[in-house]
Amino acid sequence: MSESVKPAERRGAARTSLVWEALLPVLEAVGTPLDVVDIGGGTGGFAVRVAGLGHRVTVVDPSPDALAALDRRARELPVEVAGRQGDVSSLVDVVGAGSADVVLCHGVLEVVDRPDVALATIREVLRPGGTLSLLVAQRFAAVVARAMAGHFAQALTMLEPDAGRAAAGALPGPGRSGRRFTEAEVRTLLAGAGLDALAVHGIRVFADLVPGAVLDLEPGASAALVELERAVVDRPELRPLATQLHVLAR
Repeated sequence: MSESVKPAERRGAARTSLVWEALLPVLEAVGTPLDVVDIGGGTGGFAVRVAGLGHRVTVVDPSPDALAALDRRARELPVEVAGRQGDVSSLVDVVGAGSADVVLCHGVLEVVDRPDVALATIREVLRPGGTLSLLVAQRFAAVVARAMAGHFAQALTMLEPDAGRAAAGALPGPGRSGRRFTEAEVRTLLAGAGLDALAVHGIRVFADLVPGAVLDLEPGASAALVELERAVVDRPELRPLATQLHVLAR
């Protein structure tokens, strides 16, 4: 990776590579083209790679600008990706019930009003035996980050944002920086939508704790960081430190 790349972009690359490595076996398992829906896929960072494998990909995103950028990116490669304006609430109307073999939902549950309803909608779009790739922000990593920055009151509030909530569907609202989840909450939400969690991965366990100067000044630090992240992606004891949780569900 070029040393001119900013540390934040290198951390993002670590996330993308690990999620892609987990998703690739799903995309290659059948050996025939799959119908893939990418909710909130924006400019197509994942969608164009999936389309490059020969799959039929539809990106559903509320931003016309993002969809225009997606179209430009797809034409440059070139691959075919369909862009549709909409969001998870309109997903069934946009792509149809039972239309997808794989649904990518990365960074979406953080901002919807009802994560339980969103997952139920995704379940309606998936075909029997279909796979959901779900990427969400993980709460405990944010607690650690706030505490390390000296924001102890914020960390305490974030630790238990609503101790009185009784159901996963009553999770606290997104707030300014988006909603964050624990692994237990994610599993409860998936089960409530009739989805089984097949694998849970911790994404960016260490990446967001590493000072940018280390990635700037230490030769080979970025590649070594990716290797370290790869080594702990399946370690449940370190998962609470992960900035994001990646779940494959069926």
